[in-house]
Amino acid sequence: MQRIANCLLLHDNKLLLLKKPSKGWWVAPGGKMESGESIVEAAKREFLEETGLHLNTPVLKGVFTFLIKDQGKMVGEWMMFTFFADRFHGTRLAESDEGELAWISVNEWESLPMAEGDRYFLRMILQKPGVVVGTFTYTSEYELLDYHLESPSDWSYPSIC
Repeated sequence: MQRIANCLLLHDNKLLLLKKPSKGWWVAPGGKMESGESIVEAAKREFLEETGLHLNTPVLKGVFTFLIKDQGKMVGEWMMFTFFADRFHGTRLAESDEGELAWISVNEWESLPMAEGDRYFLRMILQKPGVVVGTFTYTSEYELLDYHLESPSDWSYPSIC
């Protein structure tokens, strides 16, 4: 199963997002984890490679499973670990090999073209405390079929006493 780590960086009420050229969709910078890498190591490395910026103390905010189905059959599956940071250092790349980088206002990001499921989990990450978990099911053409998201504030815990 493929594992991906990315990070949503907030600075001056703007998010640093990356526009991928293949579909023209905006995403939080990140990418594939390497063998033996921790999720935080992967998020920091991928963010640096794609943006030129070093993340300071990114916090895990999302764990997501993505399922790809074609005619009702499972044809792909991966997991994504999404971090959040509001501190960084370094100089942002003028151009990224991975696509166009831009600081987008927190009031405008939802109008950008992106995978439909990304809108749901990014909104929860920005609005809810704790870690958001979820599952997204897409067609092989990346049309969202179904999703389920929850955060610890939605959970009820049994009493120990």
